[in-house]
Amino acid sequence: MGTTQSRADRDADFSAYMSARQPALYRTAYLLAGDHAGAEDLLQNAFAKLYLSWDRIRDPQALDGYVRRVMVNENNSLWRRAWKRREHATDPTSGTLPETSTHDDYDDGTGGALWSFVQTLSPKQRAVIVLRYYEQLSEAEIADVLGISPGTVKSQASRALAALRARAPHSLDPRGPGARESGDTR
Repeated sequence: MGTTQSRADRDADFSAYMSARQPALYRTAYLLAGDHAGAEDLLQNAFAKLYLSWDRIRDPQALDGYVRRVMVNENNSLWRRAWKRREHATDPTSGTLPETSTHDDYDDGTGGALWSFVQTLSPKQRAVIVLRYYEQLSEAEIADVLGISPGTVKSQASRALAALRARAPHSLDPRGPGARESGDTR
């Protein structure tokens, strides 16, 4: 009977976590995958792996990091399989990122346009950008989630931002028109 009660408690704890964190984690999954179906698959797989590991996780503060790491690893695995490659930068019906109840701090009206350029990055660079600018993780936290060194995080972020600057039109530059021509590198 004690095992049944502990299993019921475990399931209740897991369900409460999943209900509370699903919207924000779905948004991260969408940013990684680039489409709704891929995001749902990433999140479902991450939650399944979390459930299987639930009893081994000692630090409740580490749950989001664990789920993010699983989603990044799953997304990278899918990208390595050529038959899974798809090019869907935005929701095909609306041309925008999905509506969610999570915050959209980065969206100043250019988010959809900018996101189409983010989708052209390699999976590792896109993961660094999503974790840095959406999840607002530090370089050390990103390194931990991705299983790479902080130096690799810095170089991937630098290369990704350089690629975005080169690909994106001047109208998306937050420094204003002409910033690139003047040599201003702030």
